Amino acid sequence: MLGVSVETIRRWERAGRLRAVRTAGRQRVVPLSEVQRILEERRRAASQQPGVTQSARNRFPGIVTRVEMDGVAAVVEVQAGPHRLISLMTAEAADELGLRVGDAAVCVVKATNVVVEVSSSRESRG
Repeated sequence: MLGVSVETIRRWERAGRLRAVRTAGRQRVVPLSEVQRILEERRRAASQQPGVTQSARNRFPGIVTRVEMDGVAAVVEVQAGPHRLISLMTAEAADELGLRVGDAAVCVVKATNVVVEVSSSRESRG
């Protein structure tokens, strides 16, 4: 989820940047709260960097957690705090952006319509 190596986790733990607990078998387990804390630190740091100015205000800084490409299309998933955003784009666009799991990215949402859903278990009115 953090997109770093096991050695980086070890180094962060030794430096006190990350808290991990040990299992009976001496494996490190990083609590989800620690992962969320690190991601939030990254988001804050990224939001303080100068960036592109645009009209869209729904900006979600996060970390790329999945990139799936075929010959034409790409699915890119970004974990932005508690939100999981999925973008469908051309494989060419994903390749040009050089997207890799663990990369910092900002998802920008500018919707031109709103879809309303109702439960399918609801009785039909008619």
